[in-house]
Amino acid sequence: MPAPPISSLGKKPVAPLIVAAVVLVLAGAAAFFYMARSSPTSAPSSAASPQAKAYVHNLALSDVTMRASENFMRQQVVEIEGKISNNGPQSLQSVDVYCLFYGVDGRETYRERVPIVRAVNAPLKPNETRAFRLPFDSLPDGWNQAMPKMVIAQIAFTH
Repeated sequence: MPAPPISSLGKKPVAPLIVAAVVLVLAGAAAFFYMARSSPTSAPSSAASPQAKAYVHNLALSDVTMRASENFMRQQVVEIEGKISNNGPQSLQSVDVYCLFYGVDGRETYRERVPIVRAVNAPLKPNETRAFRLPFDSLPDGWNQAMPKMVIAQIAFTH
């Protein structure tokens, strides 16, 4: 039986190697852009209107607590519960807050914009108090386990 030509013994197909290299480069680029992107928010980051900024002093958060639990996928879920009171003269269609989580070094590690009064529910009327619950399941490992700072992001008034 004749021996195979020497030139074909050490050659491997090049196409699968090129495809694998391209996939690795694309995965690395995707990971880089994911990690480098700005902090996630769950709503557009438009600034509060001057009317909303003037109305903020009429809103009060009370009975705010934080607890951690485990969901059915064995992931840690941090829940913030409390009440929001509308002590002003206008009905509110929706209210969003930024929850700012910090690391042990005091720097912000995570920010998420969440609704505490939703537009799909009945408006929050003057002198009304309503309970809210905010679940977070994607907090980074380095956060300081303390209550996040909650800042009013936007207020939508009823018309």
